[in-house]
Amino acid sequence: MNILVLNVGSSTLKFQLIDTDERRIGEDADLRLARGQVERIGGEAVWSYRAANGEVVTGQESLRDHRAAVDHLLGWMTGDDSGVPIRGVAEIGAAGHRVAHGGERFVHSVPVDDTVLRGIEDTIDLAPLHNPANLKGIQAVRAVLGPGVPQVAVFDTAFHHTLPERAFLYAIPYSLYRRYRIRRYGFHGTSHRYVSYRYRQLTGRTREETNIVTLHLGNGCSACAIQAGDSIDTSMGFTPLEGLVMGTRSGDVDPAVLDYVAQKEGLSLRDVELLLNKQSGLLGISGLTNDMRELLAEAEEHDDRRARLAIELFAYRARKYIGSYVAAIGGADAVCFAGGVGENAAAVRARICEGLQFMGIHVDPAANEAMVGGREGRISPGGARPEVWVIPTDEELLIARDTWRVVHGVETRY
Repeated sequence: MNILVLNVGSSTLKFQLIDTDERRIGEDADLRLARGQVERIGGEAVWSYRAANGEVVTGQESLRDHRAAVDHLLGWMTGDDSGVPIRGVAEIGAAGHRVAHGGERFVHSVPVDDTVLRGIEDTIDLAPLHNPANLKGIQAVRAVLGPGVPQVAVFDTAFHHTLPERAFLYAIPYSLYRRYRIRRYGFHGTSHRYVSYRYRQLTGRTREETNIVTLHLGNGCSACAIQAGDSIDTSMGFTPLEGLVMGTRSGDVDPAVLDYVAQKEGLSLRDVELLLNKQSGLLGISGLTNDMRELLAEAEEHDDRRARLAIELFAYRARKYIGSYVAAIGGADAVCFAGGVGENAAAVRARICEGLQFMGIHVDPAANEAMVGGREGRISPGGARPEVWVIPTDEELLIARDTWRVVHGVETRY
């Protein structure tokens, strides 16, 4: 079955077309037929598409909304010159959507119907920047492909529904949780779930034998403690702002800072929240950029003090979370790196693991340097425990597989 996988933002749309079914899943032989993205939807949009073995084609076109963007990408996909091996939209069997927030209601991937749409709408106040855009993507596909094409919602928060109360509750009046469901939800769940699955494949472990710490390190960053295959703690909280230092997000910060900065700078609390989300993290500390590659280059070539400081702060925070999550699990078998930084920045991985030798965590320098550019494998010396792995994440693949399973009534175990 050809599955259209969509990750929709307020003015962006990323997609993949993946051919998957029970046999392909079992043999790990899913086929990626196309991928691409549309940006600046609502104006003069910029698009970039690519068939499986073809060149990237780009262009600009006025696309007024997400429906027009879906129409455009499907027009390219079914065109004679695209190189995508489908003859028409009738060969698209289903669509799978990344949905940012499922609240406490959606703890598994589900088929989209009017009740699910209302449920996603009900969580908009928990994810006001993401869920409205995700809904636009679902509605666009329904409008273009018709209501007969099944759609599936795959929630970024769902993997973390196994967190125990001691991990998901904040130590604020319990009545606030009862009234407003203020709690740790966690994000990047699809990525952490994929890394856990792939680790089992690579090591031959069962789900129940999987006790690992996973780190998704990109512009957004999160850590996850996985015990017996279940997420038992994660660094992002009520929103994606909590936890690790990120590209532009502060991560953990004393809540009293919000009121203090608001008074000193004459800002509203909303302004301070924007500052913590968009002007902090690597960008805020370095004063240069939120791009780890550029910071590493600045530190190496110009010995920039603030670039070095941003890198050290990033690594230190991740190191603290590894230690705390190994303790939460009661001893981990592995630490797994994923995400753009986690998969490609060998120097950052080495810095994060520095000082964790007392726990048995060691990194082989040669293996670490070699593990970039989409490669996966162990970067710790043979016999070292916990092991250290680099496992490139593949959220789109998991969304496609979940979509096939939901459409065919096969259980999706998290």
